Amino acid sequence: MTGGPTGESADDAEDTAAVLDELFAVVEDRKETLPDESYTASLFTHEKGENAVLEKLGEETTELLLAAKDDDREEIAHESADIVYHLLVLLSMKEMDLADLRAELRERR
Repeated sequence: MTGGPTGESADDAEDTAAVLDELFAVVEDRKETLPDESYTASLFTHEKGENAVLEKLGEETTELLLAAKDDDREEIAHESADIVYHLLVLLSMKEMDLADLRAELRERR
């Protein structure tokens, strides 16, 4: 298969989209059901409200920057995933979804 501009194949892009869709569905489910012992649910019920998620995004961004500075590819991937996860939680908190994000990204192509 021919890779796109990022070197990612069409199958890889579909897999990535599916993973994001699945993760967002889990986030939305945790927001609705608020199961005990769920970190995601705890973010929706935290006493600081959305500030808890905003603080986590700031913390994870700092950790990503430090990993990039150290050229630590494994840690870059780990911290990037943390940022994406917390971003999905924030989108859900703001009653947005992946369609909103995809539309904005398409506008920027």
